[in-house]
Amino acid sequence: MTTAELLTQGELTVRGRIREASNAVLLCDVSYAGREAACVYKPVAGEQPLWDFPDGTLAQREVAAYEVSEATGWGLVPPTVLRDGPYGEGMCQLWIESPDGDGSGEGDTGDGDGTGDDGGGGALLALVDAEEPGDGWKAVGLAEVGEGRTALLVHADDERLRRLAVLDAVINNADRKGGHLLPAAGGRLYGIDHGVTFNTENKLRTLLWGWAGKKLTPEAVETLERLREGLEGTLGARLAELITEAELDATRARVAALLASGRHPEPSGEWPAIPWPPV
Repeated sequence: MTTAELLTQGELTVRGRIREASNAVLLCDVSYAGREAACVYKPVAGEQPLWDFPDGTLAQREVAAYEVSEATGWGLVPPTVLRDGPYGEGMCQLWIESPDGDGSGEGDTGDGDGTGDDGGGGALLALVDAEEPGDGWKAVGLAEVGEGRTALLVHADDERLRRLAVLDAVINNADRKGGHLLPAAGGRLYGIDHGVTFNTENKLRTLLWGWAGKKLTPEAVETLERLREGLEGTLGARLAELITEAELDATRARVAALLASGRHPEPSGEWPAIPWPPV
């Protein structure tokens, strides 16, 4: 039995609500044919309307982001399905445990200041009192830290984050915050909370700007080539069930633009580049 089958066919039992989230997010157990797991269930009925995302649902876009992640082969989004649950149709996603055994999910911010552990003892994000990032770090920008003081916000020069930056550019993620980065056992890294994605307008907002304007890695180029092919075939057909035709065309256009430039995108200047709050 695959995890997707467990999430789709299993019986959901609600354990509680994650109250930090702006929409209804329920922590559940799912069980089927003797297998059990923890998961997050986000019913469509609990979604708050968004004026700039009038079509579809957050749940559908979360599943669409998972489908694109799987097509890359990078496995950056936890298994995610669309299904009926105790409060109607919604998104159901596998709960990710952090390396120290504590659950990680919606509203989690790593160690409390947006500098979540990477599973290997290092931080993914940090605020430093310096003008330039140190070795192994990429600068995002200056952040106000109170009393008129600023600090440099940096993220790790980490290949997992770089892959995630490419995925976010493809799906047009408007909300890549620090709390949406989930380290897991074995050095894995997941991204969660992809409800505000796939807009036809450029809405990329992220903390992962450290590679802006830099050449894409050969691996990323190869992956984007596969995505371009998939968007004209099986992947495109699957996404057509989850997002609008215009959103699907815009996704194809973003992949083509990335391949044409051969570089990570840069902030457009037409939209705030960093989500708020950043964690």
